[in-house]
Amino acid sequence: MKRLNIALLAGGDSSEREIALQSAAQIASVLDPEKYDVTMIDLHHRDWHHTTPDGRQWQVDKNDFSITIDGVHKVFDYALILIHGTPGENGRLQGYLDMMDIPYSSCSMTSSVITFDKITTKRTMEAFGVPMARGLFLTRKDEIRPAEIVRELGLPVFVKPNASGSSFGVTKVKREEDILQAAAEAFKESDEILIEEFIAGREMGCGIFVAKGEETILPITEIVPKKEFFDYEAKYTAGCSDEITPADLTPQVKAELNRLTSIAYKACRCQGIVRVDFIVTPDGTPYMIELNSIPGMSGGSIVPKQIREAGLTLGKVYDRIIEDTYDRNRR
Repeated sequence: MKRLNIALLAGGDSSEREIALQSAAQIASVLDPEKYDVTMIDLHHRDWHHTTPDGRQWQVDKNDFSITIDGVHKVFDYALILIHGTPGENGRLQGYLDMMDIPYSSCSMTSSVITFDKITTKRTMEAFGVPMARGLFLTRKDEIRPAEIVRELGLPVFVKPNASGSSFGVTKVKREEDILQAAAEAFKESDEILIEEFIAGREMGCGIFVAKGEETILPITEIVPKKEFFDYEAKYTAGCSDEITPADLTPQVKAELNRLTSIAYKACRCQGIVRVDFIVTPDGTPYMIELNSIPGMSGGSIVPKQIREAGLTLGKVYDRIIEDTYDRNRR
């Protein structure tokens, strides 16, 4: 494969913007410069720019997905997407790249739409027999009746945006009178919300990728938050959670988590690296929480730790993914 001009797409427009920039910086540091000419592009609404070491910014020409820096015109061969939230995880960016005929590292537009929308993910997984928590789907136009919600789902419940990440806008509600305020917080992140029953158990994160037809399921991580649940602070603040890799699981539970992770990847027609999260009940039953189509790759993120535990390196893993997706998307 020729040396590729890669646009490393970072930033984005969601509350996860800063984490996406950290993820991109870590991946940029491990890519082989002999194989790739990498240009970091920060996307923030309509501003798509590269910042040179002297602080100058150069805009991407969206007409042909290229950039000109000091008179040197570079057309990109490939896009490595590390944007959590919009426009990277919800499929919008992939739609543009498809129109530009540019291969990319993450799930397709269709797959991203499915996995970013929690209710669509839930319906897809239930159709494939993957256990999911019971839930109610609400829009801004719907009247929220806390008493009916409690009768249906009990307490506590999780109130979450339908389309968001990093637990922004998610609240664990223990009292009926707090449901309306939790819904208001969730609506700050999304026009639709999901209210789910609480399932007691241990939280597990399962990384997976497929390259050249070979499926690699990474060592499972148990996530033990020191807060009420694995919210943004617990995810990204040192000392706020313990992440145990590999998780201490029976062979039977590990096998079932791996089986369901593989089903989720295939059912949602994923591409590249994803992470599937579960709650495992005391009797060993896994309930899927969500699928992260562009999981965090920052220094404190889960999947890089799993890659190291598997005896792999980030650089080699991304070599495999880039080679696979570049070839596959160009057919």
